[in-house]
Amino acid sequence: MLSEEKQMDVLEAYDLTRSLRAAAQLTGTDHHTVARYVAARAAGRPIEEMAERATKSDGFADKIAEWVDRSSGKVRADVVHERLQAMGYTASERTTRRVVATLKASYRRANHRIYKPWIPEPGLWLQYDFGDGPVVAGDSTVLFCAWLAWSRFRVILPLTDRTMGSVVAALDRTFRIIGGASTYVLTDNEKTVTDRHIAGIPVRNETMVATANYYGVTICTCVPYDPESKGGSESTVKIAKADLVPTDANLLDDYASFDELERACAVAMETFNGRIHSVTRQVPAVALQEEREFLHATPAEPYTAAFGQSRRVGWSCTVSFRGARYSVPHRFCDTRVWVREGAGQVIIVAGEGQGATEVARHRALPPGGSSISDEHYPERRSEPRERRPRPTSPSEERFLALGEGAKRYLIEGAASGARRLEARMAEAVCLASLHGAGSVDEALGLAAIAGRFWEGDLESILVHAAGALVVRSSPPEGHSLAQGTSSWSSYKTTTGEVES
Repeated sequence: MLSEEKQMDVLEAYDLTRSLRAAAQLTGTDHHTVARYVAARAAGRPIEEMAERATKSDGFADKIAEWVDRSSGKVRADVVHERLQAMGYTASERTTRRVVATLKASYRRANHRIYKPWIPEPGLWLQYDFGDGPVVAGDSTVLFCAWLAWSRFRVILPLTDRTMGSVVAALDRTFRIIGGASTYVLTDNEKTVTDRHIAGIPVRNETMVATANYYGVTICTCVPYDPESKGGSESTVKIAKADLVPTDANLLDDYASFDELERACAVAMETFNGRIHSVTRQVPAVALQEEREFLHATPAEPYTAAFGQSRRVGWSCTVSFRGARYSVPHRFCDTRVWVREGAGQVIIVAGEGQGATEVARHRALPPGGSSISDEHYPERRSEPRERRPRPTSPSEERFLALGEGAKRYLIEGAASGARRLEARMAEAVCLASLHGAGSVDEALGLAAIAGRFWEGDLESILVHAAGALVVRSSPPEGHSLAQGTSSWSSYKTTTGEVES
């Protein structure tokens, strides 16, 4: 049926042209419609609606409406058509889809949710939620999205996971960004907040309760499977993912590092909080300055759970975290520390409150890996591969007193299985009294390097080092080892003359 204004246009066009077809052409209607309107006016009665024609679906309309009610308006038209055919239904699937769409629209109008406007108060509510972040260097990330209800100030922080330590650290950082803590914090029923439900009542996680008491806030959770009750944080997640997660729509490149993602989140926060909000007509960053007067101060130090997961340091000065082992300075042996992962690194914190300090930092490893730092352990007193000689007798003490070369000579000689080492050691002590301890110690070091542990080797090295050979001097002139003839001088001989 045409609108009243259109009906008047049809009658006016007929009065001007006095032709049904001309009036229909001018008003864009059918000439039969023009004839019906003209006849109704001439008879002095209102224009009646055309009687609806009966369709093949009329006999099944009640059954379709029943299925729509049973499914809470979610039943599919193809499922309805299939079931109707089993009941003798002969209409087309297009007719079925049209009827189902009409009945579902009627169901939504009758059962739609009524929203009462929520008027937030300054400093009262903070909401937070999580969204899937981009993949950075092969590792998935999480976007922590918080929303301060009155000022509409948004906080977006990247996390490596959604564990208790990461959530508490994100909350602590959020409170410090906005300049205080709100009265209530609203979120979902995750395991970090709600352990379970009893008769519809959420049972809070003990660690989260302790965290809330520490910051002076009250943790509230929305009804399960009802994200609309925290629409502010849901909207923050939506716009954060749209601007930070690389997709074909935003043409963003992949992030090279976690630090780059953190900088992108900071830029997004500055953008969102620096423009006028469509509802409040205020800049959230400016409105936050006013709302800070209603926020209560946060403690000077973060809650210990913000440092990560609690671990006890074993006697090997290591802690286990996500299947890998990481070393801790030996002074924290048999104590409890906090371990968390961030930006591809494992951070270990010891102490609580103002005394909490970072004691170790390692590169995050896959399960089964080990990261051991030598500086976390004291100098070993005994090393199987580096034994230090210790004298047990006066002779050994005199030999080792020669110096480091003597110690190296003993170590290398023993390792090579040299024989009669004790005799070589005594020989070195004797030579030291002739050539000096320094020269003999240096010769012992050279002998250890060259592997010369036989008899005479040490003396040969000493002679070569002196740069001279031993030369025997000739006896002085006038002296001889041969027996002289002077003893024959005391004997007299008688000679006879021989007569010719």
